[in-house]
Amino acid sequence: MRIVLFILVLTTIFSCKNDEEKVKKTVDTVEIETIYADSLLSIRAIDVASDKSIAFAANNGVFGLYNPLTNQWGTAKQSYDTLDLQFRAVARTVNDFFMLSVGNPALLYKTGETGAMEVVYKEEHEKVFYDALAFWNAQEGVAIGDPTEDCMSIIITRDGGDTWSKIACDQLPKVKEGEAAFAASNSNIAIVGDNTWVATGGKTSRILFSPNKGKSWEVFETPMVNGEATTGIYSIDFYDANNGFAIGGDYTKPGLTTANKMKTTDGGRTWNIVGDGKEPGYRSCVQYVPNKGGKALVAVGFNGIDYSYDGGNTWKHLSDEGFYTLRFLNDSVAYAAGKGRISRLDFK
Repeated sequence: MRIVLFILVLTTIFSCKNDEEKVKKTVDTVEIETIYADSLLSIRAIDVASDKSIAFAANNGVFGLYNPLTNQWGTAKQSYDTLDLQFRAVARTVNDFFMLSVGNPALLYKTGETGAMEVVYKEEHEKVFYDALAFWNAQEGVAIGDPTEDCMSIIITRDGGDTWSKIACDQLPKVKEGEAAFAASNSNIAIVGDNTWVATGGKTSRILFSPNKGKSWEVFETPMVNGEATTGIYSIDFYDANNGFAIGGDYTKPGLTTANKMKTTDGGRTWNIVGDGKEPGYRSCVQYVPNKGGKALVAVGFNGIDYSYDGGNTWKHLSDEGFYTLRFLNDSVAYAAGKGRISRLDFK
């Protein structure tokens, strides 16, 4: 009997050790292959589906879709009167593609019955500036933007994106002076189940949280760097309902490495600075690597790509090549977009 117990104990120990080794196995290199190039574009919003299709929207009114079956890109240019449309937020559901412009007026497009893009929401205000867009499911979605009054701008759909309603400020936390969000990578909204986190920056850096798909909201303070219009949280991601990570800094001082990386283990209620004073500095997007137990993260910015295998405490700089945003296809392949290109990243 003791021998059986001994074997069981050994099996458990080695099993745990093997699982730990899988988590701790680091990535040493990244291979970068450009799959779409247009020197006139600045691409800050992409969507990657499980079928390997990629959607994007960018400046100059340009948007496109990669078809993995034909290995071809289809692109188009959206026009609206004489406006120079700048898109920095996209999202897809099982049925439709959405893209949201920055600036006044804000224009939210959805694929129409004919396949052409149709405006489903328009907002005119001298301060209007939407930053990010995401969906909980095929029917319910949310977009966030800078304040036009004394709260963050939050619009929600409950009918598959056909109509959108703006939440009144008396139902939202009040903003602090100089508080806003960044349209840097379409990644300052994170969703896990019904839980939603929105990251802000500027003169303060906070997290807006909704446990019920935008029906009610509360706000949490964070220790992220703040105080200037260019400082704060640029990107946030959650691995599960408890574990999340945020990154940012000051894009005008990309070498700043203090108070620009933080994580939470209690659903965003409290945050702790990690890797303080250590690389990386400013980054515009951070994403958890899938199926790595919430331990592996990748961060990108215009000055490089970095990888962490210990929950963001330490980072390995993999490349100086710059990107604004990325999304994972699986635990070793991601697609990143930036100035003039979209690239496939293979982590090895």
